[in-house]
Amino acid sequence: MTINKKVWLALLAVPLLQATPSYAKPAPLTPVTTVYVDDRPLELTAQPLLLDGTTLVPMRQLFEAQGAVLSWNGSSKTVTATKNDTTLTYRIGEVTSTLNGKTLSLNVPGQIVEGNTMIPLRFVSEALGSTVKWDALTRTIRIASTDDFFTTVLSGVNLRSKPDSSETSPSLRLIPTGEKVHVIREVNALWLEVRTKNNLTGYISAKPKYSDYTSTSLAERQGDELIAYGQKFLGTPYEFGAATRQTSTFDCSSFVGEVFRHTLSVDLPRVSYDQAKDGQEVGLNELRKGDLLFFSARGLEIGHVAIYAGNNKLLHTFSKERGVHFDTFDGKWKKRFVTARRVF
Repeated sequence: MTINKKVWLALLAVPLLQATPSYAKPAPLTPVTTVYVDDRPLELTAQPLLLDGTTLVPMRQLFEAQGAVLSWNGSSKTVTATKNDTTLTYRIGEVTSTLNGKTLSLNVPGQIVEGNTMIPLRFVSEALGSTVKWDALTRTIRIASTDDFFTTVLSGVNLRSKPDSSETSPSLRLIPTGEKVHVIREVNALWLEVRTKNNLTGYISAKPKYSDYTSTSLAERQGDELIAYGQKFLGTPYEFGAATRQTSTFDCSSFVGEVFRHTLSVDLPRVSYDQAKDGQEVGLNELRKGDLLFFSARGLEIGHVAIYAGNNKLLHTFSKERGVHFDTFDGKWKKRFVTARRVF
């Protein structure tokens, strides 16, 4: 019986594949884009490593960002970190460490890579009393210290048991204006998971009126949310002086007002001239989704407003023929451009 040459090659490949040794190698980059400690990005001297599913980061920045005092013995490659009444001792390369005299096990040992001392992020953070959360959508790690609360509530907001404002998510308590909370993670464009100083964990609205929390990832999500709601009205008729709080017709500023009020609970002035006074000015090279662009129109210095939709696109209305529509932010619009404002 003759066996096809390709079949022989396939059969020979099987034992070779089975004989391949199984061991973990550190990858130079992990899927992690940013590590936050207490809502602030951690500046790392080396890229994170991934080893058997564990993220390792440079030792000194991780300890010091969480308020630990570091002592390093170069001859024994042993680090001692002290924070309040917590003392952690660890020798690089070993799979055990000592926390206040108690032996703890590590899933993956620390190691020195290209001159950088790399240690397991989750193990160290949790040993220091912090919580660690992975956000798969933004590929970020958020470390929440038990001691620091940076986000201030700007308007009384319900702390809910779930990221939902319906009756299925009861309020745990009302967080009053001025109280500080710790943001554990961004759930989505509209919700934050937080912890209060009395160690109560729940969810609050991420809308800008409720807290001073900001981040690039949240702004991107909220910009997407604005455009997604606004484009539901594509083709809706244009009417100059259209009434507010209805969605059957729009003029340029009532459309913008509806999108921001419904999506982010941001109440803008009625007319574009006054809307251009809200928020902060941004340059054309700084634009992000959700920024407002103002133009001259009808002989007025500012007589038209549009929402920047990303990728050099505008979402607006001014034409009875087209109603709400997308436009390219091209030369004809740039000639009439006056200013851009950011309101969230």
